[in-house]
Amino acid sequence: MSRIHLHLVSDSTGETLEMIAKAAIAQFENAEVERHFWPMVRSRQHLDRIVPELSANPGIVLYTLVNPETRARLEEHCRHLSLNAVPVLDGVTAALEAALGREAQGRPGRQHLMDEAYFDRVEAIQFTIAHDDGVGWENWEQADILLAGVSRSSKTPTSIYLANRGYKVANIPLVVESPPPPSLFNLRHPLIVGLTTAPERLVQIRRNRLLTLNERTQTSYVDSERVTTEVQFARRMFADNGWPVIDVTRRSIEETAAAIIRLLGERQRRDDTLFEGVKPI
Repeated sequence: MSRIHLHLVSDSTGETLEMIAKAAIAQFENAEVERHFWPMVRSRQHLDRIVPELSANPGIVLYTLVNPETRARLEEHCRHLSLNAVPVLDGVTAALEAALGREAQGRPGRQHLMDEAYFDRVEAIQFTIAHDDGVGWENWEQADILLAGVSRSSKTPTSIYLANRGYKVANIPLVVESPPPPSLFNLRHPLIVGLTTAPERLVQIRRNRLLTLNERTQTSYVDSERVTTEVQFARRMFADNGWPVIDVTRRSIEETAAAIIRLLGERQRRDDTLFEGVKPI
């Protein structure tokens, strides 16, 4: 097994740098990476304080530093220690400068400014939390996305992930004995997406859930035939209403969310084409 030290040096919160590193590391199986996180490095003095750690744990240095003096100082240290230093945003920034015909402003943490998009994301998160598990059905028309599926089909974590991307999401569990509110079938604004999964996988997830609750009693909740009936009931509802369906059996939350966002984009493009050239009354 390969093992390396990865130093993440940022002049801001380091959130962007951490996401890039995580995405890159995921491409390498069985790679043991020890991450050293150095956020808010905005002075030569601060940078010099972490140099002993770079020396003691040699590896790769990924950095996002916009101050020229701090960057030069880090690069100098890395050359002296024979460390590979990678400015992860330089290529993208250079391409944007060429395309836009002007230089980047070079202000630390600029991507985290509390702009309108930030407040929209906060509002989306608040909406999503308030409309989890079938709650607040009276406000579903305000949602961008509504997820439907049987219990433990990843509705809540997918909803929260999408909310962090700025989408207002509601979700509802589909239960054979308890039909959903009639308003579900009359919604116009939200994209309704059905989440399904393989019954055998669902049984396994539910059993693990019961174990975490210290519940060892065998109930219909984990009965194979019962679970298969639930999944069939949900799939029939999806088909009857023409809702797009995503099988989450082998998908991560991120992959499921990406598929939903793609569906939302496709619907928006269809709507734009439908109304293209139509004059308002």
